[in-house]
Amino acid sequence: MIKLTGLNHKEVIINSIAIEKIEEVPETVITLLNGNKYLVEESPDEVIDKIIAFKKRINDTKYL
Repeated sequence: MIKLTGLNHKEVIINSIAIEKIEEVPETVITLLNGNKYLVEESPDEVIDKIIAFKKRINDTKYL
């Protein structure tokens, strides 16, 4: 799960495994596998960085 900021400036938490695609048109649109779309303030690169950080955190805690 990653924390992002919606265009209404409220936090939205998205399951990164469910992301199908990320577009910039000019805001960032995240489309999930179920077809739901989210507009967020973060750039596509920032979203990708958050996904990578989340996966690293999960892998680091896997063996605790």
